[in-house]
Amino acid sequence: MKEIKVPELAESITEGTIAEWLVKKGDKVEKGDPILELETDKVNVEVNSDYAGVISELVKEEGDDVEVGDIIAKVDENGEAGGTDASSTTEAPAKKKEESTAETAKPADSKPAEPTEPKAAEPTEPKAAEQVDEKQVDTNEIVASPAARKRARELGINLNEVYPRDPLGRIRPEDVEATAKGGGQPKTETPKKADKKETGSSEKSEFDKPVERVKMSRRRQTIANRLVEAQHKAAMLTTFNEVDMTAVMKLRGERKDKFVEKHGVKLGFMSFFTKAVVAALKEFPLINAEIQDNEIVLKKFYDIGIAVSTDDGLVVPVVRDADRLDFAGVEREISSLGKKARDKELQLADLQGGSFTITNGGIFGSLLSTPILNTPQVGILGMHSIQKRPVAMPDDSIEIRPMMYIAMSYDHRIVDGKEAVQFLVRIKQLLEDPYDLLLEG
Repeated sequence: MKEIKVPELAESITEGTIAEWLVKKGDKVEKGDPILELETDKVNVEVNSDYAGVISELVKEEGDDVEVGDIIAKVDENGEAGGTDASSTTEAPAKKKEESTAETAKPADSKPAEPTEPKAAEPTEPKAAEQVDEKQVDTNEIVASPAARKRARELGINLNEVYPRDPLGRIRPEDVEATAKGGGQPKTETPKKADKKETGSSEKSEFDKPVERVKMSRRRQTIANRLVEAQHKAAMLTTFNEVDMTAVMKLRGERKDKFVEKHGVKLGFMSFFTKAVVAALKEFPLINAEIQDNEIVLKKFYDIGIAVSTDDGLVVPVVRDADRLDFAGVEREISSLGKKARDKELQLADLQGGSFTITNGGIFGSLLSTPILNTPQVGILGMHSIQKRPVAMPDDSIEIRPMMYIAMSYDHRIVDGKEAVQFLVRIKQLLEDPYDLLLEG
């Protein structure tokens, strides 16, 4: 019997949460086969089997927190697959049914009690098989948290019968317990559950009305800690400006069709902003730096983080060597990283080592915001919605122009206000005359 343990994942990752088992007890695995998906504070990773054999025991369940070195499963190298598989469960009733038919064909040799035994067993065995099938349907189709699946197994609840209160249809542990108690009326049972939890911990606030407590995912906890850390450790300030997007929008309109034909990717706003940021960072190197102890580390590379919103929280994959990429290269990288983020396929290497970050709240309708630093970086640029506004022109005429507010948060410990303001002004100048960016790109 061999033990499978949580392997060393990366230098900064020591624990995680079991998001989903990819195998079950009785399954045959080969060395290197993925057996579970582990959610860490950065990315979801697959844990592979170190041995070939049959899964004899799943030591941990979905939703359990584990650390590097913890035993998560056991493998029998000499075992045979199918010991507890659904196929063996479904074959057993058929075999017993044949035996029952043979026995009933000989009424003279049978005792009165004997025919009833297989008949009593028949509904029990198919029901077990049916439950296995339903469980498989739940795993593939029902949207439920790992903790909810675990609780459903403990209570013997079919997730198809659980009423989710989440507007998006995701089933939570509270929904499972409410179904077990109230037959699909979770709201009437929620206060009781909340009261039970509240009496066990004096630190939790009490509520007179129904509430739902949802455990924060490991990634969400890390995001929360990092944001608080940034505000506590950095002397963070934000400066604002606005950009007339007329020239960028005109240039995109002129080039977008030929750009797609030539490069196979759309020409978006992010490539303009990325190239403008790189050009401005070259002029203001302290914004492309970080603090380590009593030293300022000036980075001679331009790895630009692009914030991406996913269902599991905000992640910041990095466009490497953005200064060496043309517009098409930047757009390809952003598109590829965004897809990987949404599909949960990002690797640790995709998230590490950025020197500056760009975040675009405008895609969600934000008009103005103060972005928080992605530490240890000392600068972050926030983009916002494009809105048509009346603008006073140099000849004192008034024109309606597509305008965007931009914001730059910075660490005042090494970046002075003068540099931060000039940096943002330089980005404004480059975007309002983007032809130079195209030539440089």
